[in-house]
Amino acid sequence: MEKKNITRSPRLDTVLMVEKFIKEYDGEYKKKKLWENLPKKMMYQTYSTILDYLLVSGKISVDSQGKIGWIFYPEAAEKRLKNAHLTWKRGNKK
Repeated sequence: MEKKNITRSPRLDTVLMVEKFIKEYDGEYKKKKLWENLPKKMMYQTYSTILDYLLVSGKISVDSQGKIGWIFYPEAAEKRLKNAHLTWKRGNKK
């Protein structure tokens, strides 16, 4: 009989809790310390899965010291894109 590698996905409320904590303590903690200070305990594997998701989706970044920061601010980006000098221009196709 083959062993199957079963991975569990984090629940939405857990992902949102980690997001909120990272926003609140933006750039203060490295990976392990952040996990240790979360308001709700979880398995490290689950926590790592959440961080991987947040990194890939462009919501967090890790600086040269290993500290985790929140970088996803859609309202600010939308405001900047409304400036005339930051608009996209289409090239002429012939």
